[in-house]
Amino acid sequence: MVAGGAPSEEMVGNYGEMEEQNQKLEALEEPQDPSINGQLKRLFWHGGSVYDAWFSAASNQVAQVLLVLPYSFSQLGYPSGILLQLFYGTIGCWSCYMITCLYVEYRTRKEREGVLFKNHVIQWFEVLDGLLGPYWKAAGLFFNCTFLLFGGVIQLIACASNIYLLNDHLDKREWTYIFGACCMVTVLIPSFRNYRLWSFFGLIMISYTAWYMTIASLVHGQVPNVVHSAPAAKVPYFTGATNILYTFGGHAVTVEIMHAMWKPVKFKYVYVFATLYVFTLTIPSAIAVYWAFGDLLLKNTNALSLLPRSGARDLAVVLMLIHQFITVGFAVTPLYFVWEKLIGIHTSKNMLLRAVCRMPVILPVWFFAIAFPFFGPINSTVGALLVTFTVYIIPCTAHMSVFYTAKARQNAVVRPPSFMPSWTAVYIINIFIVIWIVVIGIGWGGWASVTTFKDQVKTFGVFAPCYQCPPKAEAPTPANLNTTTHQ
Repeated sequence: MVAGGAPSEEMVGNYGEMEEQNQKLEALEEPQDPSINGQLKRLFWHGGSVYDAWFSAASNQVAQVLLVLPYSFSQLGYPSGILLQLFYGTIGCWSCYMITCLYVEYRTRKEREGVLFKNHVIQWFEVLDGLLGPYWKAAGLFFNCTFLLFGGVIQLIACASNIYLLNDHLDKREWTYIFGACCMVTVLIPSFRNYRLWSFFGLIMISYTAWYMTIASLVHGQVPNVVHSAPAAKVPYFTGATNILYTFGGHAVTVEIMHAMWKPVKFKYVYVFATLYVFTLTIPSAIAVYWAFGDLLLKNTNALSLLPRSGARDLAVVLMLIHQFITVGFAVTPLYFVWEKLIGIHTSKNMLLRAVCRMPVILPVWFFAIAFPFFGPINSTVGALLVTFTVYIIPCTAHMSVFYTAKARQNAVVRPPSFMPSWTAVYIINIFIVIWIVVIGIGWGGWASVTTFKDQVKTFGVFAPCYQCPPKAEAPTPANLNTTTHQ
């Protein structure tokens, strides 16, 4: 192939033709049910369009982190908080584009060899294995699975933190027991193609919560003697910055969402528009809540806990609970696939068997959520130690390694975008991202996040029964009543 531009379109066209052939084969093997029941099932259950992918990407990218971004602003201040959201959102889109290119490259090579992925979901570690070998596979498998595990942990912690705002008769640890058991229901969802209805409603729920936080904070106004001292010190500053890095690292499930699409090559555009929409939720809400409450957020990582209780706030809490429950499913579903492949039942059509075998996967999520219930600080720790590698360093370095030779660049299925003058520009961007993430994300961010996490362990302890819960008023005793009467 010539290094110009037209061959790129031809190669992508070949990929599209193979996609069309596969869809026809699937349609022949599984003819569509023309009944009303079959039509309803396709409408609500079988997603695969670019709209389904957009709902899944946007819904998965912003969940409980929406509630802790005001806390990050109280560590960073307005300028850094806004600029870092825009910056990490942009490089997040770029690294997602790298993942998309590698997925399309891997799948096209395999399908040219006659491989059909019937009942098999391609995952990130398989892409790395097919393109770069077993060592890259091991790295991708370790970081991706560990990140997804703690992604589910964080959502489960958030469920307990939010339900406590509605009902404090049980402590947060007891609520974690309950919601951990409820999350077992996620074993019944076969793949990301079946999240159509959930991701649609999930995005509506998170949108309501974001705009409620914005409007309620503005209506509430600033608390008396509000203080906006950020940035005040290095540790909280880099902890907040790493939480924003975590926020826009939600593409650990990119490959699984792409594989659920009818035309996966379009996901690179889907993710950009999903990120742009997420900006409209995260930036206004974080600014408004920080403006109203200032440094109070440093001791209250869940922004909803500072807003006065009302019907609108309770509705926001309930909707966030449902959305976080859905996001637990987003995090653990790829882990289900890995476990199924390990025990050899991934391609089975017996969904009951697969559901039963999936159940052990949720147990470590449950355990770590109970052990480390540090809502807010755990985001930054996961961001510095796992997100940095999973969604920034590995995709960028893998892309550079796959297309290192001139022959590989000439035969690339997806070539650099039209606004890129050459492959050199792609390499410059990738090298910049890797250096930035290593120095700022892992270096400064890792130091600050681990320091903050250790402080939380010292203050609250492991298996804390009720993290950051306000002290309850003591019940009146006869002695207290006598003293009050005498006074």
